[in-house]
Amino acid sequence: MTRSTRADLRTRIQDWLPKVVLAPSFAVTLLFVYGFILFTIFLSFTGSKMLPIYNFVGFTNYRRLWAQENWHIAISNIAIFASLYIVICTALGLLLAIFLDQKIRGEGVLRPIYLYPMALSFIVTGTAWKWFLDPGIGLERIMRLWGWESFSFTWIKDNDMAIYTIVIAAVWQTSGFVMAMFLAGLRGIDNEILKAAQIDGASSFQLYRRIVIPMLRPAFLSAFVILSHLAIKSYDLVIALTGGGPGRATEMPATFMYSYTFTRNQMGVGSASAVIMLMTIAAIMVPYLYAELKEKN
Repeated sequence: MTRSTRADLRTRIQDWLPKVVLAPSFAVTLLFVYGFILFTIFLSFTGSKMLPIYNFVGFTNYRRLWAQENWHIAISNIAIFASLYIVICTALGLLLAIFLDQKIRGEGVLRPIYLYPMALSFIVTGTAWKWFLDPGIGLERIMRLWGWESFSFTWIKDNDMAIYTIVIAAVWQTSGFVMAMFLAGLRGIDNEILKAAQIDGASSFQLYRRIVIPMLRPAFLSAFVILSHLAIKSYDLVIALTGGGPGRATEMPATFMYSYTFTRNQMGVGSASAVIMLMTIAAIMVPYLYAELKEKN
C-alpha cells in the first residue's frame, strides 16, 4: 500500500468515525423521540382506551377533548401561568443581570446563588415550596409562632389563588437561568458604543432603554422560547406542589394528558391533548428557528 493510499484511507476513516460514533444515538433519538411523536399523533385518531387499538375514528377524540370542562380549565390555567411566568421571569432575570453587570463586589458568589435553583429538579422545587406554603407547617405557622397571630397565607389551599403558587415556585427556579442568558448578552455588548452614548449625554435610563435592551433582542427571544416550552410541559412541578388541586384549580394540559391517558383509560383523548401541546410548542419554535436561520443567511 502506497503512502498516498494510506493517507487517503486515514482521511476516509477520520471522516466516517464521527458518523459511526453518533449513529447509535441518532437512531435511538429517531425512534424514541420522533417515532413516538408520530405514534402519538396516530393514536389520537384511533379509539384507543386502556391499550392502543387501531380502529380509525377521525377527529372524534379532538371533539371529545374540546367538550371536556377539565380541558377548558387546563387551558385557562396554562394561559394564566404561562403569561405571568414568562413576564416575571424575564423582568426579574433582566434586573438581576443588570445588577450583576455593574461589576459589583461579590459577583462570583451571587451568580451561583442565583443559578443554584435551576440545578434542582422541578420535583424537588415543588416539594420544598409545598412544605413552605402549607399553612400547617410552613410560612403561616412560623409567623404565628413568632407572635403574628393574625398572619394568614393559605394560597395553596385556595381555589382562586393556588395557580399563583405554581408561578412563585417556577419563577424562583428559573429566573436565575434567565439572568445568566441576559448577563451573557450584556457582556457581549461593545463598550465603545456605550461610552459614545454617555459622551453624547445619554442618562443611564436612556442608555438601557434605547441601546442596551434593543441589543438584547436575541436573548429576549431565546428566553421567551425556553420559558414557553417549560410552561407548556409543566407537569412535575404541578404534581409535586399541588397535585393539580385543590379540585381542578391547578389542572394543566400536561396533567390532563397524563390523567386521561394513564388513569382514566382514555388514551385517544390523552393523545389528542398531547398533539395540541405539540402543535403549540411547534407554533413557538418554528418561527424562532426560521428567524435564526434567516439571520445567519
